[in-house]
Amino acid sequence: MSLTGKRIVITGGAGFIGTTLARRLADENEIVAVDNLHRDSLGGTSLAEHPNFHFVQGDVLDSERLRELFAGATHVVHCAGIAGVDTVLESPVRTMRVNVIGTYNVLEAALEAKDTLERLVDFSTSEVFGQHAFNVQEAHVTTIGSVGEARWTYAVSKLAGEHMAHAYHAEFGLPTTSVRPFNVFGPGQIGGGAIRAFIEAALAGNDLTIHGDGSQIRAWCYVDDMVEGALLALEHPSAVGESFNIGNARSTVTIHDLAQRIKRLTRSQGEITFQPLHYMDVELRIPNIDKARTLLGFEAKVDLDEGLERTIAWYREKLGAATA
Repeated sequence: MSLTGKRIVITGGAGFIGTTLARRLADENEIVAVDNLHRDSLGGTSLAEHPNFHFVQGDVLDSERLRELFAGATHVVHCAGIAGVDTVLESPVRTMRVNVIGTYNVLEAALEAKDTLERLVDFSTSEVFGQHAFNVQEAHVTTIGSVGEARWTYAVSKLAGEHMAHAYHAEFGLPTTSVRPFNVFGPGQIGGGAIRAFIEAALAGNDLTIHGDGSQIRAWCYVDDMVEGALLALEHPSAVGESFNIGNARSTVTIHDLAQRIKRLTRSQGEITFQPLHYMDVELRIPNIDKARTLLGFEAKVDLDEGLERTIAWYREKLGAATA
């Protein structure tokens, strides 16, 4: 299956995943990317010049603008949201406002476009599984941390959005589906994240700083695999009304092992150092993707070292261009 001749609106369309997805779709479809440029992965890329790609600076809190942009849309991908631990800790109210009210606005605008709408994919998060998420399946109980701990406002807000998406499907027949990304990385990533921080430090010849003792465990998913999962959710008839874990359990390592791999692949002379954590962290996060494999045919293809090599090459080129 492949989408052709569609009008696809991507909220957060200038973000890391949004631009990677748009690049895959732009040759055969009309893409409308909506973003307030809080984080900009689009700037400086050739995608901005693509004849089928249209960028609109806007905000998911602007419900009237969303209704205008969604008119005639066949597909909506809702990537927009506040993310990143530091941002969430600094702005928990803004996090809740954008992720909850923004998602509500997207769903209401999609409802007005229901006559043409074939699919809406809502981006949730693996953080809905809480601090200890081992081999977690979609039907497992979602566990959020204690009330008042700012870290969990992100997970709560994304889970609320996921519930809303399912409610709009159940009550109004809106063709929604939700995806839960597990630790996505790759070329074009902006904002926080261990992989970006480690690579940039390594290429600059600086120490690679681990927050905590490095025993935290993550399963890393290369961005192309995440986009493939999103495309399947956009296209496959079995996706409607469902939630899917999208990740790569084969690429599971401790944060300390991740730092060592990046140090080796970059041939960095920097040391690995440790810094106390100033926030509640997720200790273990590994997905079970059996549902996505069975219903959608999803399978991650890029394993960790290959993905790291591609990502390091991109940052090296970017760094070279910045210093040229």
